[in-house]
Amino acid sequence: MRRIPAILLGLALLAPTAALADYYAYCVRGRIQVDQRSPDEMRSQLGACAMSQGFNLRSEAENFARRNFGGVGGSCSCR
Repeated sequence: MRRIPAILLGLALLAPTAALADYYAYCVRGRIQVDQRSPDEMRSQLGACAMSQGFNLRSEAENFARRNFGGVGGSCSCR
């Protein structure tokens, strides 16, 4: 019986966490957004295009958006 909790703990430690997820700046309907979804997900779900590479922190993606597009909500185009 002691094996089951140890196995569950081991699996929990190996599971990916949200802290490791990348953030991207996207152009969605002409406005900049920052999101954790992959570029493929954003393209298929919202027709969005990635405007940056992935960042480890949301603040890094938001800083990129501010420096290059005037911030989240700034105007953009996927063309």
